[in-house]
Amino acid sequence: MTPEEVGARLVALLAPVKATPSVSGGQRYARATVDVPAASWRDALCAARDDAELACDFFDWLSAVDELTEGFDVVAHLWSTRLRHGVLLRTRLPRSAATVASVVDVYPGAAWHERETHEMFGIGFAGHGELRPLLLPPEFEGHPLRKEFVLASRVAKPWPGAKEPGESEAGGGRRPIRPPGVPAPGEWGATPTPAGAGGAGEGPRGGTPARPAGDRPARPAPGARPARTPRPTGTGDGPAAPDQPAAGASPGGPVADPPARGDRTDDDGGTA
Repeated sequence: MTPEEVGARLVALLAPVKATPSVSGGQRYARATVDVPAASWRDALCAARDDAELACDFFDWLSAVDELTEGFDVVAHLWSTRLRHGVLLRTRLPRSAATVASVVDVYPGAAWHERETHEMFGIGFAGHGELRPLLLPPEFEGHPLRKEFVLASRVAKPWPGAKEPGESEAGGGRRPIRPPGVPAPGEWGATPTPAGAGGAGEGPRGGTPARPAGDRPARPAPGARPARTPRPTGTGDGPAAPDQPAAGASPGGPVADPPARGDRTDDDGGTA
């Protein structure tokens, strides 16, 4: 079935409920998408699973999208392992009453997805029965994926850089940018990064351990370098005479000429 046929089939199964079919994506990634009322959320998933022409027996994922003043979109993707087609189901919940029926009894695999969506967006799933924290600690307050959720770290600490010069309130030139929540070198790890060193932090959590200061050679102070040995000056206009004899010269004697190639003496006394 094509995505258009999948969407039309599901709309026909939900009649007289008003459902809106469409197609998301394109080409090989095209997917049938059906928007249903919140009251028909569970019925839509049951119809996609039980109908012989759809046979969506595999629950892929469930999540939500924060649409601000328009509410929340709860989205679920189903797939047919036999017919090789899928359908994307969506329903919109008002922000003041963000609750929809749970589908754990229809697809048991939706249990963790509903717990995560409840934890991150604050959406209730009636009938789930165990919406306890899944990813965050129990004492965490708020829902991090809501768009009005304030990132406290960005309030307490300004953005550590600027994309372009002049965009940062601190001014100045371009500075390195780190993702939010990533500490600067030297602010974490068992061994802090030495002052003036760039790159990632050092120590067990950041790379190679810092070299002790005692192992580093001390830099000489300005003006404390040893003076260079002056070159000997020559007596004439030519270059200075070397301090050591040239190659082939004997101490205190003239330089011997090398033997000619044709006058080389063999071991038996003859000439080559």
